[in-house]
Amino acid sequence: LENHHLAVAFKLLQNPDCDIFVNLTRKQKQTLRKMVIDMVLATDMSKHMSLLADLKTMVETKKVAGSGVLLLDNYTDRIQVLQNMVHCADLSNPTKPLEAYKLWVDRIMEEFFQQGDKEREAGLDISPMCDRYNATIEKSQVGFIDYIVHPLWETWADLVHPDAQDILDALEDNRDWYQSQIPVSPSSSENELKEEDEVELGSAACGDEQ
Repeated sequence: LENHHLAVAFKLLQNPDCDIFVNLTRKQKQTLRKMVIDMVLATDMSKHMSLLADLKTMVETKKVAGSGVLLLDNYTDRIQVLQNMVHCADLSNPTKPLEAYKLWVDRIMEEFFQQGDKEREAGLDISPMCDRYNATIEKSQVGFIDYIVHPLWETWADLVHPDAQDILDALEDNRDWYQSQIPVSPSSSENELKEEDEVELGSAACGDEQ
C-alpha cells in the first residue's frame, strides 16, 4: 500500500498543473524524492519495532551528549527523525481529543468488520479483530496503545521534551477511558486480559494501523 501511494503521488507530480516542486532544481527534486520515499515506506507497520529501537538510541545519544540538542548534521540522522515524525503522525488517532479518537476507532473497526464479513462469506478464517461478533473494541484499543502507540509516543516525547508532553498526556487519558469501558467478567483477571491483548496484537498490529 505504501508503494502504491508513492507511485500515485509521483505520477500526479508529472502533471504540470500538479507539480508543486516545479521551482526546485533537478538535484533538489532527487533529494526530495528520496526523502519522501524513505518517510512513507517507514509507515509500514512491519518496520515499527526497528524504528522504535533507532529512536530510543537517538534519545540516549542526546542524553549522553548532555547539551540536549540534536545536531542532525547528516542525512541518516535527519531522515530518522523525519521517519519517526511521520510514523507518530500515522499512529496519532489515540492522541486526539477523545470524541475524535472514538470516531476514528468506529471507522477503522467497521473496516475490519467488513473484511471479517467477507472472510466469513468465503469460508476463510477470520483475521484477528475482524469478527464483529467476538471483538472487544475497548480491549483492543487498550492493547494497541500499551504495546504499539504509547512506547512510540513516549520515546518521541523524550526526544522533543517538553514539546510533546500534552500529546502524551492526552494519549494516557484516552487509554484510561477505554480501560474503564472494558466489560470484565467476574472470572477475568487483569493479567488474563493483558495476555489476550498480546496474542491479538502479535497477530494483527503489524498489518494494520488504527
